[in-house]
Amino acid sequence: MSLRILLMRFGIAAAGGALVALAATTPAAAGDERGHAGPTNKTVKGQVTARSGLILRSAPNRGGAVIRVAPFGEIVNIFCRTTGQTVDGNRYWYLLTDGTWAWGSARYIDTWKTPRWC
Repeated sequence: MSLRILLMRFGIAAAGGALVALAATTPAAAGDERGHAGPTNKTVKGQVTARSGLILRSAPNRGGAVIRVAPFGEIVNIFCRTTGQTVDGNRYWYLLTDGTWAWGSARYIDTWKTPRWC
């Protein structure tokens, strides 16, 4: 077998392993048939306070890919909280379940009660 074929098989195996690892670490979404998670008894409601909208990201830091922007005043469902990059003195980030799993800085989300830890 040639070196090229071995490297290609290794690359496919590595990519498959990465997908399995991602699936294992992503919370299961209980939602509609499209996979959109909505409010559950495990979520906490919050309201976006960022006047220009809150950038929701793929990771709890400013370097995470932008998933969407939640407009000012939007009511969001928070699955859990974790520590991440500090934003204006606040190091907490919330994992939101509104249509997709995305992280928002707790600095710009007022909550009804404190979300559980992730």
